[in-house]
Amino acid sequence: MKLHELTIHEAHELLKQKKISSSELTKAVLDQIEAVDEKVGAYISIFEENAMKQAGEADKAISRGEIQPLTGIPMAIKDLICTKGLRTTCASKILENFIPPYDATVMKKLNKAGAVTVGKVNMDEFAMGSSTENSGLKLTCNPWDLARIPGGSSGGSAASVAADMCIGSLGSDTGGSIRQPASHCGVVGMKPTYGRVSRYGLVAFASSLDQIGPLAKDVTDGALILNTISGYDPSDSTSVPEDVPDFTAFLKKDLKGITVGLPKEYHSSEGLHPDVAASIKNAVNTIQSLGAELVEISLPHTRYAVAAYYVIAPCEASSNLARYDGVRYGFRDKDSNDLIQMYRNAKSKGFGTEVQRRIILGTYALSAGYYDAYYGKASQVRTLIMEDFKNAFQTCDVLLSPVTPSPAFKIGENADDPLTMYLSDIFTLSANLAGIPGISVPCGFSENGLPIGLQLMGRHFNEEMLIKVAYNFEQATDFHKKKPNL
Repeated sequence: MKLHELTIHEAHELLKQKKISSSELTKAVLDQIEAVDEKVGAYISIFEENAMKQAGEADKAISRGEIQPLTGIPMAIKDLICTKGLRTTCASKILENFIPPYDATVMKKLNKAGAVTVGKVNMDEFAMGSSTENSGLKLTCNPWDLARIPGGSSGGSAASVAADMCIGSLGSDTGGSIRQPASHCGVVGMKPTYGRVSRYGLVAFASSLDQIGPLAKDVTDGALILNTISGYDPSDSTSVPEDVPDFTAFLKKDLKGITVGLPKEYHSSEGLHPDVAASIKNAVNTIQSLGAELVEISLPHTRYAVAAYYVIAPCEASSNLARYDGVRYGFRDKDSNDLIQMYRNAKSKGFGTEVQRRIILGTYALSAGYYDAYYGKASQVRTLIMEDFKNAFQTCDVLLSPVTPSPAFKIGENADDPLTMYLSDIFTLSANLAGIPGISVPCGFSENGLPIGLQLMGRHFNEEMLIKVAYNFEQATDFHKKKPNL
């Protein structure tokens, strides 16, 4: 196996035994980026000099016997996570040249663990999108079929993992933005419980929904990354002081006594692609054969989730993105004649179409006379959705569903149809509204060879149950071992 094809746990063992060095591993990843990223387009920024310097420091630490699971591991970071001294763009022209003066908490944790930051990867602008076509800076393609989207908004993170242009990655999930691209690119992606991982230093889209999480080559790697980035952070007012277990302790082959719920609203959904339906059915049979008990459950308010989400998220985006006014940082239009024109031009020239659409929608929904009718009502629906999950988890330990209605669609296919694009998150965004954890695991391929993912959702702060079920399914199949032909 080539070095860049290693998983985190495989690379860790070789580093610990001093059979390879972090410098060699990082160079192999950088060489892979040079070889294939011209076709895939995952990276916005590549920090070669800085990465090799970090790798050298990791090698020194390893020689002293100071090695953690991520020490010396080359990582790709979604480009809305602040990295001190390293460009952070949010894939937007308004922040194209922004250099953060501080590290996000997750970056402090990665740096303390000795991880290597190879570069920052592409995304939908300010995480608003499901295909990474809304990036204001470049196009990212799916490594399995370069004519198709990698998913979004963490499309660059998923594509970089799938194409072996990093050993692991961080993304963020607001309505499925880790799980959906993980499914489309055939990798593992996890959205932790809201509050499990600090959001400090994550450039905000929708503050009550955003959560940072791992994208990885297998479930074990996802657990290792989650171990490193989890934990209470006083710098984040939404961080929860919950004990963090060793998630790798739940990588055990035993599903006896575990009840898996099948939400009928997800499995009987109109518009579910037959290849996705077949793969999910096979996955259900596999999990049952491993000893889990199956039970059908209902999430009756699922039908309102998309509508509620696309009121709440734009409202929060409208508030969060008001700070980009061309005054303090980011793009400033130098041709403006007065302050109001500068404000207007900074946003109209700096933000892309989808970001502008959501800001306008959110501002309208929050305006006087409409707040109660839209944001207030959507918040009430959100509470009902949370109650649905609470009731479901009284009869089962984990929920199983598709991640997306269809495999990855062609680039440009839905570009002029935002409603169809929004519906691609129909199976994922309820978890964000409820704040519960979710994971996507490869579970099959379409007739034309495109990856399909299986989604598992669990109780608040019960990521270990998801990891256990996902690991057992992964070990019983070999979908995660397949590689795109680049």
